[in-house]
Amino acid sequence: MALEETNAPRQPSSHEASVYQAVNNMQNDERDESGIDSGVNQSQNLSGCSTSLYPEFEEDKNTELNPVLNRNEIFKALEVVERDSTAIAESFTSLFASLRLALSEATGNSVDHMNCFGDAAGHLQESVLDAATKGNRYINSCLRLNEEMKGMEALARKLKILRANVDALDTAINKLTRFQ
Repeated sequence: MALEETNAPRQPSSHEASVYQAVNNMQNDERDESGIDSGVNQSQNLSGCSTSLYPEFEEDKNTELNPVLNRNEIFKALEVVERDSTAIAESFTSLFASLRLALSEATGNSVDHMNCFGDAAGHLQESVLDAATKGNRYINSCLRLNEEMKGMEALARKLKILRANVDALDTAINKLTRFQ
């Protein structure tokens, strides 16, 4: 089922209507004091064009405008505006307080995380230095062992030669003892 579009003007809220009426009453009072002809409708200029900021509040041309300033209505409208302004200010105050609290918590958490990161980085640095020291010791031990093994190669060659000589001597002794 399709929705039908309506071109009906929006109905003003009671707050909008009271503010509009207070503004119109002030305009009427200003016209009366300045001597402007009250026969011209306040929402139209001399050419008949509407000059109202709120065309939905324009009154019919047939209704007569009240030229008398009703100060009570103005005060009521100002009270409504003041109440709304106070409520908005309280809302903003509450909003900024909650934003300040959230920012404070986020900042506190960031400081805690940075401290934790600093501690972890310090421990990591100590561990890396310890590992590097142990690695250097291992490398130096391997180099010493390598140098010592070079002397062992010569000793191993001498042992092989000695073993060969011992084997040759054993063989010669065995031959001599058999012949006797």
